[in-house]
Amino acid sequence: KEKIMTAEEVVMSAYAAFGAGDMDALAKLNHPECTYTMHAQHALSGTYHGFPAFLEGVLSKLNDAWPGFMPNIDKVVANETDVVVFCSCTADGGLSGKAVHHFVVKDELQFSFDIYWDSEYWAQHCKI
Repeated sequence: KEKIMTAEEVVMSAYAAFGAGDMDALAKLNHPECTYTMHAQHALSGTYHGFPAFLEGVLSKLNDAWPGFMPNIDKVVANETDVVVFCSCTADGGLSGKAVHHFVVKDELQFSFDIYWDSEYWAQHCKI
């Protein structure tokens, strides 16, 4: 019998895929109707519908916006469907800040992803 992944395992697998630069593996962990919302006022802000839109609108531009950008997990809080990840984010030039990522997992896939962070700080340092 195949083990069912918990919501936390799904999200941690997505972070591992992102960290490895494996966008194919990351895509497979997202529901086709997943929504992604970056709560901020900068070039990458907004709501994206479906992984291809998020990949094109955010992930493919992260290194242009903030060269060397990387989220580092500080703490994870999860229940059966929701996962909240507290992160310290860094980028080249000594940039650093805090973020909170909220995921809803449905049928072992990420169904929504909300990004909250030091948006004014990151907007000031956005290169696009």
